[in-house]
Amino acid sequence: MGTGLKAQPETVPLKLVNGSRVVIVGGGPAGSFSALHLLRLSAEAQLQLEVWIIEPRDFNRAGPGSCNKCAGILSPTLVHNLERLDLNLPPGLIQSMIDTYILHIGDIHLPLQAPEPSRRTISVYRGRGPRLGAAPLPLSFDGWLLNQARERGARILPMRVKSIRAGPRPVVVTGREEFEADLVILANGVNSRLILDPDWGYQPPRTEIMAQDEIPLPRGILEHCVHIFLEKPAGLIFGALIPKGRYANLSLLGHKLPVDAINRFLEVHGLQELVSEDTPLLCGCSPRVTVSLAKNYFADRMVAVGDAAITRLYKDGIGSAFITAEAAAKTAIRRGISRYNFWAGYQPVCRHIATDNVYGRLLLRLWWITFHTGLLRKAWTQAVLSEADQPDGQHLFSRVLWGMFTGDETYRSLFWMSFSLPALWHFFRSAVKMRGKREVRQN
Repeated sequence: MGTGLKAQPETVPLKLVNGSRVVIVGGGPAGSFSALHLLRLSAEAQLQLEVWIIEPRDFNRAGPGSCNKCAGILSPTLVHNLERLDLNLPPGLIQSMIDTYILHIGDIHLPLQAPEPSRRTISVYRGRGPRLGAAPLPLSFDGWLLNQARERGARILPMRVKSIRAGPRPVVVTGREEFEADLVILANGVNSRLILDPDWGYQPPRTEIMAQDEIPLPRGILEHCVHIFLEKPAGLIFGALIPKGRYANLSLLGHKLPVDAINRFLEVHGLQELVSEDTPLLCGCSPRVTVSLAKNYFADRMVAVGDAAITRLYKDGIGSAFITAEAAAKTAIRRGISRYNFWAGYQPVCRHIATDNVYGRLLLRLWWITFHTGLLRKAWTQAVLSEADQPDGQHLFSRVLWGMFTGDETYRSLFWMSFSLPALWHFFRSAVKMRGKREVRQN
């Protein structure tokens, strides 16, 4: 329900039966994962379903109109989870294998290595690359995933949904026709208009705006490294330069970023030389990202998944799509499709993500305080630098940063890792050391 109120058990159980039609609105990762999980689980339950995915876009075209407008990072956790659906990424889909994040703090560059060699992140394209990119076009992750759903039994309808009416059975209205569904799965994210009729009571999550663009991969930018920049321009949470095959993605995340955020970012960090007449910005967009839990994100015969319901704060949106799609599908197949069923089986998963995001906000707040307090900032930087000489198992601060940037660990585990006794002791020693150096310089 999204309101915290307990749903009442239905008097007549609402179940999927042989021949039931499930209509998934949205063919991005959340929609494709929903179909793949439903097809797998229904086969295990010896249940024959009609699984339809309605998606008007063609992911095999270049430019913003054919992609889902994100940086295109697959976390190690997600790559591992794909194996549960027997999905193996084809080599041509992988743009870069990333094993290092380089954090830029003033004149200091802090390299952060993957905690384990197998925990590398992967960059992909959601569509077929930048709007002004050159042939050959890279492969689309979203297009590949949607095709996997088609090959396993889902029916893909290239239509645009105008509205979804509530009733004994939901009615999906498109520009061509309207039809009933036994279950509707809302998987169209937050960058499209609201299509659920007001009777559903659904309220989408709150959002913030990102700024993104693409440039040819600059010389000297190693293809296995992501560069992270903090603090500037005003409102920036962090900016990232992400290698993606022949190109690099610029992604800025912040509060109320200005229209010219990309150009300001390049200017204040001295990166103007990356963009010239010979290397123009190739594909700008300003997508919205989910930052809260939706309200009334499930009802009898309706459930929202992915960004339309909840996602991890600023990170691993595709991984969250996998988790929410799986939880919704398990509930529908194993419990039922009533409001009460989704309250009992699906809501706890979404609430867990929402609770974890609280820890994420606390971590980001601590970052802000640290980076705006001179001594704390220097002590923190020294603590990270000093870990280079320590065994891998003692790289606490580096591991926290890696987890924050990649989304490979929960915010809760990273929060408590930051406040563990070894981490506090290490930070205290660094602070004392930096204060001693300052007093020596003053004398």
